[in-house]
Amino acid sequence: MSVQAYILVQTNVGKSNEVAKAISEIAGVSKSEHVTGPYDVVVRAQANSIDDLANVVLTQIQQVPGITRTLTCPIVNH
Repeated sequence: MSVQAYILVQTNVGKSNEVAKAISEIAGVSKSEHVTGPYDVVVRAQANSIDDLANVVLTQIQQVPGITRTLTCPIVNH
């Protein structure tokens, strides 16, 4: 069973499209879209465990140039 999450990303001004494209290339990311509102990019990702997901966020997604902040929202399935 895998863990899935939405990751809300804030970027530097004018970098959201570039950031969304870079994130879409990361393994485990199923969707990365440039949006408007308080967040600039919304990402859907999955991993084998919450620890693996945290590793993807910390070592890959947050390392993309232009990102200023992320908020990870794990999906809860009943």
